[in-house]
Amino acid sequence: MSHPDAWTAVRGRPSRFLASAWPWRSILYVGSTVPVGVVALSALFVVVGIGLLTVVIVVGVIVLMQLPLVARAVAAVERWRLRLVDPRPAGRRTPLREQLRAWRSLPVAWSELGYAVLLATVLLVVDALALVLLSLPLVFIASPALWRLDGGDGVESAGWTIDSAAEAWLAVPIGLVLLVVVLYLLTWLACGQAALARLLLDPPEQRLQEAVVELRRTRSGLVDAFEAERHRIERDLHDGVQQRLVALTMTLGSAELEMDDGAGLELLRAAHRQAEEALADLRATVRGIHPQVLTDRGLAAAIDEIADRSPVPVTVDLALPDRLPRPVESAAYFVVSEALTNIARHARATRAEVQAWMGETDGVRELVLTVSDDGIGGADPARGSGLAGLAARVEALDGTFDLSSPVGGPTQMRVACPIE
Repeated sequence: MSHPDAWTAVRGRPSRFLASAWPWRSILYVGSTVPVGVVALSALFVVVGIGLLTVVIVVGVIVLMQLPLVARAVAAVERWRLRLVDPRPAGRRTPLREQLRAWRSLPVAWSELGYAVLLATVLLVVDALALVLLSLPLVFIASPALWRLDGGDGVESAGWTIDSAAEAWLAVPIGLVLLVVVLYLLTWLACGQAALARLLLDPPEQRLQEAVVELRRTRSGLVDAFEAERHRIERDLHDGVQQRLVALTMTLGSAELEMDDGAGLELLRAAHRQAEEALADLRATVRGIHPQVLTDRGLAAAIDEIADRSPVPVTVDLALPDRLPRPVESAAYFVVSEALTNIARHARATRAEVQAWMGETDGVRELVLTVSDDGIGGADPARGSGLAGLAARVEALDGTFDLSSPVGGPTQMRVACPIE
């Protein structure tokens, strides 16, 4: 099927619409409304009838309390039938046992109950009449065969009595034209009914939740893509530019040994020093983009390396598994790196401490990381210290970023990032 749903198909070119499966899927959707509506009407009639008859005792109240269960069962069937005309991707399927447990614990969904009543009354009658309308062009198309079966006695359809072979064959093109019209009408009816079902069975709150889930999934994909691109840049710099600079410094060192004393040697030595400084800057840049130790040995080893390089004494207390998801490791690493850099530059601290452990919130495992110091405090993400970027990086992983830094100190940064 070239069209994603029946509504798109019915608004497209007639030739493509009539050649597709959407008209027949729409007929199946409208036709299946009748048995589903009859079952829903019977279930509602039995529950309401028994409940009202026994309402004087406790049994009647218990029976009437099952109406939401009937409505949710009808809603489940209707959501499955919607795929005939609107096959949107379905989310994660919930096991039947979990559905039954949820049905009994969730509050009454009045929109589902209203749709069940609507299906068992109005939609049942409308779709039944639509099927009767469909029979008219089919009778016209089959007129030659029906006329022959009746022995030429005549076939009556829609007030027209076909009593000759010529009239029987004349009814065939009329029936084809009527069939096209009816197919359009039934498809429009199916699309309208499906839109009504979506409106009542998928309320705005649920659609908003689905949109939030999709946004989180997309955001997580962007974070993964960003990390992959960052890793590629680091690899290209490490394996390409850095190796060329290493070769350049070696060449300049060899040239120094061959050069006689003089102005040329001094220039060569200056060029050698500049090349070594450029190599050191490049290595620092590569380490800032994506440290190799983080890729090879994990977060704990990377934090230990940062602490060893810090000019402020750092106490490290880590209780972590061997490896964590790459985006989580990367975010935690840069949080520690930026925090210790800020401490060394601005905090006037005499010591700092980094702690990390595995916690759990609402049944979700998470990495909890704190960085604290005894400095002068006053850290503010709004002043462009890089803390705002760290907060955005953590929040992109559905984590939380908290900073406590009163003037006079101490300062503590706390990050909690879910693992799953």
